[in-house]
Amino acid sequence: MNKTDRMLAILMELQRREVTRAEDLAAIFETSVRTIYRDIQALSEAGVPLVGAPGRGYSLMEGYFLPPVSFTAEEAVTLLLGTDLVQRIFDAEYGTKAEMSRRKIEAILPERVRNEAARVGDTIKLLQLRAYAGIHPEKAYVEVLRGAVLEERKVRFGYSKKIPGPDGERQSVRTVLPYGLVFVQGAWTLVAYCELRREIRHFRVSRMSGLTVLPDFFQKPSDFNLQAYAPPDDRNLRIEIRVNPEAADRVREFRNFYWEAEEERPEGLYVTFRVRQPEEMLHWLLGFGADIVVLEPESLRKRMREEAENLFKRY
Repeated sequence: MNKTDRMLAILMELQRREVTRAEDLAAIFETSVRTIYRDIQALSEAGVPLVGAPGRGYSLMEGYFLPPVSFTAEEAVTLLLGTDLVQRIFDAEYGTKAEMSRRKIEAILPERVRNEAARVGDTIKLLQLRAYAGIHPEKAYVEVLRGAVLEERKVRFGYSKKIPGPDGERQSVRTVLPYGLVFVQGAWTLVAYCELRREIRHFRVSRMSGLTVLPDFFQKPSDFNLQAYAPPDDRNLRIEIRVNPEAADRVREFRNFYWEAEEERPEGLYVTFRVRQPEEMLHWLLGFGADIVVLEPESLRKRMREEAENLFKRY
């Protein structure tokens, strides 16, 4: 990055933050603190109203804004694709905001860049994502949950677990404190404190029903940060399978979330998974029929045999 580009980037960084230390700017732009001091001095001499607070850092005087920033064609395409993605996976309110953002971006682009961005954009296509498939009002639920997260209000819903619990039940009613929404593998998941289980749990929005926002408010823990949050890894069960050589590419194409390692051998592809319960893998494994063999654990081999026998009885 040359000096001019770095100075503009420093200015944008200062506009984005209230106060920034020279050491932090040096780390961001991978340069020395002395270089940052020289850049700050050059910006001040150019008329940029900078304020330096000893021991705290630099800031821009209130009311100072950068003029419109120019975009390259590739940068414009990136932003326009981002608005398209938001329209597809977010709720109606954010979808409308994304469309307005798209129009504003297109309006400020020079004609040359706009035409080049359109040309590049014509070579990229986002197909419909898996979210919102079927009749479940997932998109509407995301909007309701997003509001509850921002307002810090409790919600209640019926929930259908993928795998029955120890009592054999799959259905339950949960009252939770919603902390945030995560979009993973084409589906929305709510991260929330569950009053029933008395711990943070994850709830797939597509498995919810009868969603209701309650009048009760809550206060999210001050030490909870959704961006830094990582759930505990409790996948302690190891599963190993062997895949027939002719089916290896097909199995790789539909790689499972729990896939951990693989090894090519003359007799086939050996794949290892780590799961919480064998049932989490059962249907995925059955989908490949006789092209895969479960090697361990024995409990899963037994379940596979039982399912195969049930299929045989039906046909």
